[in-house]
Parts: sequence; structure tokens; C-alpha cells
Amino acid sequence: MAWRQIMSSRMGVSWQAGWPRFFSKSSPYIVGACVKVGIPEFLNGIGKGVEAHVAKIETEIGDIQKLLVTRTLRLKKLGIPCKHRKLILRHTHKYRLGLWRPRAPQPVKAQSS
Repeated sequence: MAWRQIMSSRMGVSWQAGWPRFFSKSSPYIVGACVKVGIPEFLNGIGKGVEAHVAKIETEIGDIQKLLVTRTLRLKKLGIPCKHRKLILRHTHKYRLGLWRPRAPQPVKAQSS
């Protein structure tokens, strides 16, 4: 028992039911990055061409809370392709569970000449 406590304090390992559980560093976009998430930020965070539907989704759905409970049939009626619907629904599910957040926009570095 004492050996487990020594090893867990040194290596970042938690022992549960006799099996080690390893932890990794948290994601950089969750720590300290408080991004106000709206529909444009959400869809830009997904990327892969989904950001082309920002205007359509904003006018028809309205806000991020309604987007989080929107189903595939409503997105289909808006004319969003299947691949983009899948991406939106997958990321809304992850967002509701707290597993994914859009990254904070990175500041643009000025090039020195």
C-alpha cells in the first residue's frame, strides 16, 4: 500500500481497484480559455467546411442552446449535407458532455521585416 502511494505521488498515477489509471495533461483550450461560444465560434471550431452554414443556422436556429438540442431532420430541412450534419451532431454531443470546446482564436503574429 505504501509503495502505491509513493509511486502515485511521483508518476501521476491513481490506483483504483488494483489497476493503475494514468492521467495526462489537460487540453490547452479548456484551461484558462473562456471563449464565449456562439454558433459562428462553434462551427468555426469544428472546421472541415461546416463554417459555410453559419448564416443559415443562425437565422433558422438562433442560439447555441437550440443548436445543442437540434436533431438531424431539422438540419436536413435546412439543406445541410450529410457529412456536415454528422460533424455538427457529433460535436454538439461532445460539447454537451464537456469533452470538447472550440479553441480560442489565436492572436495573429505580426511579421517583422
